[in-house]
Amino acid sequence: MLKAVILVGGEGTRLHPLTYEIPKAMVPVLNRPFLEHTIAYLKNYKVKDIILALSYLPEVIQNYFGDGSNSGVKLNYAVEDNPLGTAGAVKNSERYLTSTFVVLNGDVFTDIDIADMVAFHRGKGAKATIALTWVDDPRAFGVVETDSDGRVRRFIEKPSPAQVTTNWINAGVYLLEPEVLEHVPPNTHYMFGKELFPLLLELGEPVYGFPSSGYFLDMGTPGNYLRLNCDLLLLKAKSALIGGLNGEGVGCDKEVIIHPSAEVVGPAVIGSRCRIDQKACIKGPVVMGADCHIGEGANIEVAVLWRGVNIGAGVTLKQCILGTNTKIEDNKQVINAVVTSDKARVALIEGSYG
Repeated sequence: MLKAVILVGGEGTRLHPLTYEIPKAMVPVLNRPFLEHTIAYLKNYKVKDIILALSYLPEVIQNYFGDGSNSGVKLNYAVEDNPLGTAGAVKNSERYLTSTFVVLNGDVFTDIDIADMVAFHRGKGAKATIALTWVDDPRAFGVVETDSDGRVRRFIEKPSPAQVTTNWINAGVYLLEPEVLEHVPPNTHYMFGKELFPLLLELGEPVYGFPSSGYFLDMGTPGNYLRLNCDLLLLKAKSALIGGLNGEGVGCDKEVIIHPSAEVVGPAVIGSRCRIDQKACIKGPVVMGADCHIGEGANIEVAVLWRGVNIGAGVTLKQCILGTNTKIEDNKQVINAVVTSDKARVALIEGSYG
């Protein structure tokens, strides 16, 4: 049976200030930890034996998931004393890996068909298969060149315009045979894209690329994190964890109070015990965590609010992420920003997320 390693990794600096006190894998997506969506995705392909490679605040994840039984899977943990890189983290999990296994980057949301990828991997007799996704501009990624049979010819990390020979990039999902870990030094920082995969090519090992047209998003920046929540609400992507979304409705958890004069236009997900006061206007896609309060006449459009957010009267929010227990004072306007309870604020990447 196929096992999986999820590279939960470091502190997620690209998501700061949201991840100062929480691992990025635990940031809420539709009010559930991102990692929970990933586990549900694997479970959907009958991958139920999962190793979580942890480094930053591992106890937060261990305390939430435990042995995995509440999620219907078996979890083991491989905790790093020092950051080991992507391949180094899998090497640190080697004791659990005795047959073909799948590796996922812990900040990538995807619906790549693992069953098809496994059939491709075994049909080619590959030692490593890399899921590939097509992007319009590959310069910020790792480009993967393949021949007509899908065998990888070379890797180019963050190519210059002159180096771009393909738009297929590494999607952060790998199928590996356990023997490839023999090439990874123990207790050493070592990367798949920059070190292990190029070494396998030098050694003549069969490394293949698996092109996929499935959904792919690295949610490790504030802009992409907001986009992921919007895409799920708008049905541009689908999570194996949450069903019942229809692209326009409003889903309310228990004890939600919405004043009759307030207007809520979906798609939206509203957590337990939220209160929306009179004449407030909510226009989706919007996600509200539990215990949020939206003041009189406030206007919210395209936003993710974490637990315990308090929005004052007359506030305008658009294209925003608000961290846990953030308070916005009356009549303030917050546009295209991340705000946290300690008043830390950063601008989102420019773009349209609705």
